[in-house]
Amino acid sequence: MPSDTAATWNRLLEGGRGGVLPGVDAVTYGPDIGTEDDFRLLGGNLTGKRVLELGCGAGQNVVAMAKQGAHAIGLDFSAEQLAGARRLAEREGVKVELHTGDLAELVFLRAESIDVVFSAYALGLVPDLNRVFRQVHRVLKQGAALVFSLPHPSAHLIDDDDPLQPLLIRRSYYDRTSVNYDWEGLPLSAHHHTFSDLFTGLSRANFRVDTVLEPEPTADDGHRTPHWRDAY
Repeated sequence: MPSDTAATWNRLLEGGRGGVLPGVDAVTYGPDIGTEDDFRLLGGNLTGKRVLELGCGAGQNVVAMAKQGAHAIGLDFSAEQLAGARRLAEREGVKVELHTGDLAELVFLRAESIDVVFSAYALGLVPDLNRVFRQVHRVLKQGAALVFSLPHPSAHLIDDDDPLQPLLIRRSYYDRTSVNYDWEGLPLSAHHHTFSDLFTGLSRANFRVDTVLEPEPTADDGHRTPHWRDAY
C-alpha cells in the first residue's frame, strides 16, 4: 500500500472528512452502487458466520455485518479509519474485530477459517491483486465466497477534472501504471486492473467466478457527476 495513500486517509479522518458511507443497516458496495439488499451475494443469513472485510475503512460495513449477527473482522491500512470504526461499533453496541495492515497480509487468520470475504472499492488501491487473491483463498473455507466491488476499469481512462470540457480519454486501457489524483487537496494513488487481470488472478488462485455485475447508473446517479449530466 503506498505510504501517501495511507497518510491521506489518516489526514482525511483527522479533519473529519473522508467521504464515509452513510448508515450501518445494510452492507454497501460502494458510491452510487447499491447494497446487499439489492444484490444478495453474501449468502443470506450472516448469523454466526466469520466475515472478513478487506479495506473496512471507518467500519460501516463491518458494523452492519455485526448487527446482522456475524463475527465481523475488518482489515484496513489506515489507523485513523480503524479508530473511527471502533467508535462506530461502540456507538452501535456491537463487537467487531479490527486489524491494521496490508490487505494481502492475512497471517493473523488460520487457513479455512472464514465464511465470507467482502471488499467494497478497496482492492483498487492494491498493486498486486494476485497476492491478495491467493491469501483470501487460503483463509476461506471450502466453497466459501469472495465478494468484491471495484470502480469499472474504464473509469481510469477518462479525464473529468474540468467540468467545462468534454470527456477526454487520458490513458490507454492497458496502461497499468498507478493512477495519481488528489482528494480534497491530498494525494491518492489507485491501480488500474483490466478485466483480464482480474479473471486471470482469480483463476490462478483457484477461484471460480460465478457472478459479474455491472450495475447501470440511474438518472439521479448521472446527475451527480458533471460530465454525465447531458447523457441523462
